[in-house]
Amino acid sequence: MGPGALSEMLKALPANIDPALLVGYDTSDDACVYAVRDDFALIQTLDFFPPIVDDPFQYGQIAAANALSDVYAMGATPTLALNILCVPSCLTPAEVAAILAGGAQKVREAGAVIAGGHSVEDAEPKYGLCVTAFAHPTKIWSNAGAQPGDALILTKPLGNGILATAAKQDKITQADFAPAIAAMATLNKYARDAAASFTVHACTDITGFGFLGHASEMAIASGVTLHIRADALPIFDGVRELAHAGVVPGGAKRNADYLANKIHFAPHISEAMQSILHDPQTSGGLLLSAPAVQRDALLTALQTGDIAACMVGEVNPLCAHAIEVV
Repeated sequence: MGPGALSEMLKALPANIDPALLVGYDTSDDACVYAVRDDFALIQTLDFFPPIVDDPFQYGQIAAANALSDVYAMGATPTLALNILCVPSCLTPAEVAAILAGGAQKVREAGAVIAGGHSVEDAEPKYGLCVTAFAHPTKIWSNAGAQPGDALILTKPLGNGILATAAKQDKITQADFAPAIAAMATLNKYARDAAASFTVHACTDITGFGFLGHASEMAIASGVTLHIRADALPIFDGVRELAHAGVVPGGAKRNADYLANKIHFAPHISEAMQSILHDPQTSGGLLLSAPAVQRDALLTALQTGDIAACMVGEVNPLCAHAIEVV
């Protein structure tokens, strides 16, 4: 099931009337936030998926980094994690152990603790985490606060879904895929830490719904239009050529179909570039909406931490579309 289909199903649910639920599913945010007290909120999220790489340890790292990212997108710090594991009979005990070891390594790096989990038999391996964090309610980021005049900053390159598809089809080497693997395994903790001392009006992470999918959720939740500069977007080496050759995951087409009425592309934006913008990402970067006056200092703070951050656009007052790509 694609993210778009899930969003439509959630819209059919009754509105939540619990005032303690500060962030729920109504804005398609990255995690839920529940106020336990006036000064204490619980943040919770869950994510898991099949392997995107062959190496089981790397797979565990990437799946854990992807799940932890939802908490970082809320400006919070992970505290507890529960493993979610589906195990087919074809996996050896050593491979299962390597998946769990990769996940555990990233949870430790995040400063969190694995407190247990659950496993089942399944025809396909799947792994991920349920993650819990705690924060002051006034310190939470969400995707719903972007303001006209804000700068939009992205912290990881795009195109890892296209590279993963190419790797599965033996169209690129493991060396070609290596930079994307390293980026997927990198915690968004470091981008969150660098941005924490700045004003962040809105934030989301870029995952399976693609760059435009998650950006559109921010735009709709905030009641604004995001103006995206295609030539400013960071993109992994080789992705443009692969997209021009039609090496694109099926999820990109599903994302594009769902967003067709929400996005306006300038005439010069190629079909290949549109595919890159819709490419489903795994453990992608954070998209930050911050006051333009803080843009340069925020970019410097991120880049000083070896984060490949770029300004990719700005926030405009609401117009006919959630996103304009120029």
